[in-house]
Amino acid sequence: MPQYAAIIYSPDVDWTAPEQAAEMGEYNAFAAAAGAVIRGGAALYPTSTATTVRVTGGKGGDVVTSDGPYAETKEVLTGFYLLECADLDEAVRLAATIPTAWNGAVEVRPVIDFGR
Repeated sequence: MPQYAAIIYSPDVDWTAPEQAAEMGEYNAFAAAAGAVIRGGAALYPTSTATTVRVTGGKGGDVVTSDGPYAETKEVLTGFYLLECADLDEAVRLAATIPTAWNGAVEVRPVIDFGR
């Protein structure tokens, strides 16, 4: 059965903060309802915890790191689910029930199976 990444874009928040408890309850409800098709996923810490890595000069070049996100945007990647669905239509229907879809965006992309 094909797998789809449901990539979550929302305002940059700390999902571990007490003020996120109500929304986390919505995510827990989603996970309970969709548990049969969820194959993985994770929430991410805020972009303030990110380290951006670049290699100047291509492969073997100098590694350069900087604190923070790659770019400043209104909505950031805050998590993802790996869903196993019959087809894209089912994945889209399910993505519409992820809480971020109501005030942010959920990008659905097919996952390439390299036969591992």
